[in-house]
Amino acid sequence: MDGVIRTVVGYTGGEEKNPTYRRIKDATESILIEYDPDIMPYEDILVEWSRMHSPISKRKTQYRSAIFYADEEQKKIAEETVKAMKSTSRGNEIFVDIEPVSAFYRAEEYHQDFIKKKGRMFGV
Repeated sequence: MDGVIRTVVGYTGGEEKNPTYRRIKDATESILIEYDPDIMPYEDILVEWSRMHSPISKRKTQYRSAIFYADEEQKKIAEETVKAMKSTSRGNEIFVDIEPVSAFYRAEEYHQDFIKKKGRMFGV
């Protein structure tokens, strides 16, 4: 995607330090996205995320759907994105947590560029 500088798979959203896939603790699997907001605004990232994502079932913490924001403007955009998803959900409940950014821990190397390594086996 134009404007995306890099992505890093990892864990965030929990209180426990240094989670790993085998010891996920209270964290959520997530993606850190570094981007150029002049080319790809935060809102556009969330629009693309919402097109590729269908959070219609409640999941345990490790796999939950969540949007992490850095400031009040991003929080508002995240809330608007979830509201738009609900309006087009055909009656399905939408489960997306919206939380401030917290510590991010890089995932193990085998998680990085997973689709490139394994192919599109999960419908992503």
